[in-house]
Amino acid sequence: MKSIPVITLDGPSGSGKGTLSRLLAKTLQWHFLDSGLIYRGFAYKVAAAHIDVENIDKLIMLAKQCNFSFGQEQIGEMPELNINGETIPATLLATEHYGEIASRVGAIVKVRQALVEVQRQFKQAPGLIADGRDMGTQIFTEADLKLYVTASAVERAKRRYQQLKQNAINVSLEQVQNEIKMRDERDAKRAYAPMVPAKDAVLIDTTGKTIAAAKALIMSHLQAKGLIS
Repeated sequence: MKSIPVITLDGPSGSGKGTLSRLLAKTLQWHFLDSGLIYRGFAYKVAAAHIDVENIDKLIMLAKQCNFSFGQEQIGEMPELNINGETIPATLLATEHYGEIASRVGAIVKVRQALVEVQRQFKQAPGLIADGRDMGTQIFTEADLKLYVTASAVERAKRRYQQLKQNAINVSLEQVQNEIKMRDERDAKRAYAPMVPAKDAVLIDTTGKTIAAAKALIMSHLQAKGLIS
């Protein structure tokens, strides 16, 4: 039986990995997983249930009760997310409020472990494009191609700022820069599943590159791996 191919794109916020992942999934007609949105959606549920982020038992219980799926609609740079039949507004999940909660609960080992199988269920034929921060190092270690997408901190902050503005979210560039810096440090230094490139990952630096140029570079790697003709 032929195995289901998986391509992982890890990297920090604003690197372009989200946009590239969706473009690749659309081009290849493969399934798509946005791990970051899973965590933001979970953060929304945590806040809605008024669960303290220090209450690990309740967080784990909630994680096991959540059924995630992505819709076909897209608002700005974010796809539609459904949790237990409820569609969560993309503009709401894009706020730094839920990004901050997501980063905090994502640093809890038992919570990450509870969401591992949830994410692995997205691996379905004909293939999967997985976007996140530990896709290649923890969730899909068997991936056919692992990419680590990055860009300079200044450029990432500008991109994130523009994304938020497009979604009508009022925030300053300085605020975005500070929040990205803090989240990068937290994600890179957490004891379990830190945000680091997999040992066999291909580095894709999108600084100064257009999305089209970055996509073309990735497609060349897919071709070299024999994943596309």
